[in-house]
Parts: sequence; C-alpha cells; structure tokens
Amino acid sequence: MLAAPRMLAVRARGEPAAVVPSVRHAIHETDRGVVVTGAETMERIVANQLAQPRLVAALLGVFGTGALLLAAIGLYAVLAYLVWRRTRELAIRQALGASPSRLRSSVLGQALVIAGVGIVLGLAGALAGGRLIRSFLFGVAPNDPLTLVGVAAMLLIVALAAAYVPARRASRADPAALLRGE
Repeated sequence: MLAAPRMLAVRARGEPAAVVPSVRHAIHETDRGVVVTGAETMERIVANQLAQPRLVAALLGVFGTGALLLAAIGLYAVLAYLVWRRTRELAIRQALGASPSRLRSSVLGQALVIAGVGIVLGLAGALAGGRLIRSFLFGVAPNDPLTLVGVAAMLLIVALAAAYVPARRASRADPAALLRGE
C-alpha cells in the first residue's frame, strides 16, 4: 500500500535551489525509504495556487470594462437620438433666449434621469440576485454598501460623460438653421 505524499517546508537563506541537495541528503540519511520527488519554492507553490483565481479576476475585469464601454456607447446613442428628436424644441428655446448652459443642463438632466432609473433598477437586481453569486465572491458580501455605491457612482460618471457630447452639440447649434430645417 502506498503512503500518501507528504510535504516538508524548509526555510533557507540565499538561493532556495542550492539547499535542495542538502535537504535530500538529510532526508535520505534519516529514512532511506523516503523518496524526494520534487522541490519547489513557496513563492512558486503560492503562485500556482493563485493562478486560476487571478485569471478569473483578470477576465472579469476585462469583461466588466467591456460591459461598461458598451453601456457608455449605448447611453451615448440613446441620448444623441433623444437630442436629435428634441432639436426643434431646443432651437426654439435658444431662439427665445435660453442660454447654452441652460440647454446643456436640460440635456444632462435628462441623462441623469435615464441613468438614475437604470441605476435604481440595477441596484434592485443586484440586491435580489446577490444570494445567487455569494459563492463566487471572496472578501466582499453581495450587498456590500461600499461596492454598490462605488458602482453606482461610476455608472453615473459614465452617463454624464456619454451625455456631454450631445449636450454640447445641442447648445452650439444654430437655432435659425435648425428652425429652417437645414
């Protein structure tokens, strides 16, 4: 019957590979039946243990960044379309004396409403589905307030950044040309 493999940890000064022959010799002198099959540094053992979690974390980071980018592009497209639909209204407001900053704040306010609704629905979904992903989380609870607030703030910043270009375009448009339909 074969015995289960055992591990021995040795603390050494200097190069770890230089200690391996003397450790093998000491083990062989103690018990000739023990065979040393391999030797690795603790750094390599820990690195091998953490390789898969690090890969998963990196992939989640890449996919999360991609999702954030897609959300920003989608939000930009929706806001650009909504601004295009409001072009006549914004031109009339500007012709009646609305300042460019007032027009920008109107468009940005609309973006905040859209983003706010999305964030509230997303937070509700995250809180409801948190129990399903509990086993995948390490060191953070699924309803961690700091994480939820941080994600909401980041999405709000992305929404404002995505809304800025349509808001600036709406505030710089020539109202006379827009009202003529050019």
